[in-house]
Amino acid sequence: MKILVIEDEAELRKSIKEYLHNEGYVVESANDFRNASEKTSVYDYDCVLVDITLPHGSGLDIVKQLKKNGSQAGVIIISARNSLDDKITGLEYGADDYLTKPFHLPELNARLKALHRRKKFAGNTKLQIQEITIEPELRKVCVHGNELILTAKEYDLLMYFISNKNRVLSKNAIAEHLWGDNADQVDGHDFIYTHIKNLRKKLLEKECTDYLQTIYGIGYNFKVNETNH
Repeated sequence: MKILVIEDEAELRKSIKEYLHNEGYVVESANDFRNASEKTSVYDYDCVLVDITLPHGSGLDIVKQLKKNGSQAGVIIISARNSLDDKITGLEYGADDYLTKPFHLPELNARLKALHRRKKFAGNTKLQIQEITIEPELRKVCVHGNELILTAKEYDLLMYFISNKNRVLSKNAIAEHLWGDNADQVDGHDFIYTHIKNLRKKLLEKECTDYLQTIYGIGYNFKVNETNH
C-alpha cells in the first residue's frame, strides 16, 4: 500500500513514516500545504493521512482537491482538534475517517488496513481471484490451496495488479507504487521486469493461469475473465 503522510510536526511525521515503513508500506510525506498539493496532483496513493492545520493552507482543502480530481485514495484526517464541526466538515468534504491526536500507531495501522479493505476489496478479509486466495492481514497467498512464498515486493506487486485487474498499468505507475519517492533514483525499469518475471514464474509453478500480460511499450495488465470470476 502506498501512503502519503501530510503532517507539519517533524517528530510525529518521522515516527509515523518509520512505523508504517516497518509494517511494509511505501510511505511518502509532505510537511506543508504546497508540498502536499503538488504531490497529490502528480502521484496516486492508496491512502492519504492529512493534518487539518498546515503551513500555507488547510488540510481540508487537500481533501477537497483530492475528491475534485477524482482520486480513489482513502483519506484519514489526523488532527489535534477534537471538535464535532471539524469531523463533520472533513467527512462532508470526502474524508473516510478521523483520528484525533494523540493516537497509538497500531490503531492508525488498523484503520489503514480496514480502509484499504473497504476501498479496494469491499471489506473482505479474504480475497478470491479465480484460483488465487489472499489473506491480506497475514500477507498470505495460496494458489489451488497451496501457499505461495513471495518476497515483500512480489506480494505488493501482486496486490497492486489484483487491485487494478483488467487495467493496463504503466511501468512508471508500477515503479511509483512500489518505491514511492525512491523510484526516480533507479535507472531504467529492469528492476520491474525482474520482479514481474519472478512473480509470474512462482505463480506458474503452482499451476496458476498466466494472468500477467505484457503490453509492449506501455506496461502490464493482470487480465482476469470476469465471467468466470
